[in-house]
Amino acid sequence: MPTTKKPKQRRRRNRVLVQRAVLAAPPARLLRCCALIAATAGCDITLRVVGSAESRRLNLRYRKKKRATNVLSFPYRSRPLEGDVVLCHPVIAAEARAQGKTLAAHYAHLVVHGVLHLRGHDHLRKAHAARMEQTEIRLLRRLGFADPYAVAVALK
Repeated sequence: MPTTKKPKQRRRRNRVLVQRAVLAAPPARLLRCCALIAATAGCDITLRVVGSAESRRLNLRYRKKKRATNVLSFPYRSRPLEGDVVLCHPVIAAEARAQGKTLAAHYAHLVVHGVLHLRGHDHLRKAHAARMEQTEIRLLRRLGFADPYAVAVALK
């Protein structure tokens, strides 16, 4: 009886789409690179850079907070490894200035942070927060960025 070869399982390619409602953000290539380093195989992520009004609307609707925020993550419950990360440019730019960071470094940190949320990380408990911070530091170092928490601590 002849044997048949099993077809090779194709690994899903990672896909990161960058949408800009605000043009002042760092290049899409940098944002995509930051997302991919924090993602796992087979991811499908949309990064959306928005203004304050859109961030405020989303934050009010999903978190019941009446202000714009730097990053929001929306994992797709029905499909693991997929979701949206919304980045608010005016908030990120103000935070970068206040913390003495480059805009690119702060965006890199928040993209990595947002993608880790899509992967299920959180910072609600101290132990989880410490683990998430260490993961962010390690990934950002691989991208060539300094520890974002050391910079923030030095300014206090």
